[in-house]
Amino acid sequence: MRADDWYLTEDVDDFLARAGDFLRSRPGAHVMQSTWAERVRTRGAGAFGAEVPGFGVLERAGEVHATFYRLPPRALGLSPLTPEQAGSLAARLAALGHSPSRVSADHGTATAFAEAWQRCTGATPKLRGTRLRLYRLGTLTPPEPLPAGRGRELGERDLEQAMFWCGEFAEAVGEDVALDADTWAGSRFADKRYTLWETPDGTPVSVAGRNPLIGGQVQVDVVYTPAPLRGRGYAAAVTAEVSRAALEAGAEEVVLFADRSNPASNALYQRLGYRTLTDWSVYDFG
Repeated sequence: MRADDWYLTEDVDDFLARAGDFLRSRPGAHVMQSTWAERVRTRGAGAFGAEVPGFGVLERAGEVHATFYRLPPRALGLSPLTPEQAGSLAARLAALGHSPSRVSADHGTATAFAEAWQRCTGATPKLRGTRLRLYRLGTLTPPEPLPAGRGRELGERDLEQAMFWCGEFAEAVGEDVALDADTWAGSRFADKRYTLWETPDGTPVSVAGRNPLIGGQVQVDVVYTPAPLRGRGYAAAVTAEVSRAALEAGAEEVVLFADRSNPASNALYQRLGYRTLTDWSVYDFG
């Protein structure tokens, strides 16, 4: 692959017209490509800061082989790439004077690009300590017995409740974000539907969110139970509920990410029917 085989654009509709079928051909592997393209399409390019998001498609002889997206502040997300493809992308971006702050992708792709970027620019990549595993749902197997209570989907009138739970989640996972009525609409949390697990007296004890249906796929994103309430089956119950809601919404595939260093959550998702799709990594560049 040559560096000039990469087609770059800041027009998300152009990107989707060229790469939409390719993204839908492997929805699990392309979940982040599809998610961020849809966010840019629905919110507009100016919703993410002064820097305009960008996209790229690796094309040869009319066939799409790979894609990437670039988001403020200079973050790259890659579809699965071979080392040769990663090298051609690094060479193209370096020649154009780009300076990504980080790259995220499946572990093999992220590593191949980080090594290629170091060869092209001398920048030293640093692998983040938090490494993720991407799961895809097979057959949903709800826990038996369920904890006492019920699942309840949050609606528009529950905005304060949603902001509270997402703020708790963000703090727990180390996301530097302030969520309030002014910032909510521009956050990554605003386009999700949320389900709470409530005890019989109506007390919320756990939350799970799901992204919109994109290309036949839904990503479960945000699963959180406060530390004092863990170990009681609430997370399993609410994850089963939100996964069922995704299937009922028409999802042919349901995926989610888990922190590989948390054996409890990984075991929980596997009991519910989720199976490993790939490991995921992020490299920061100095």
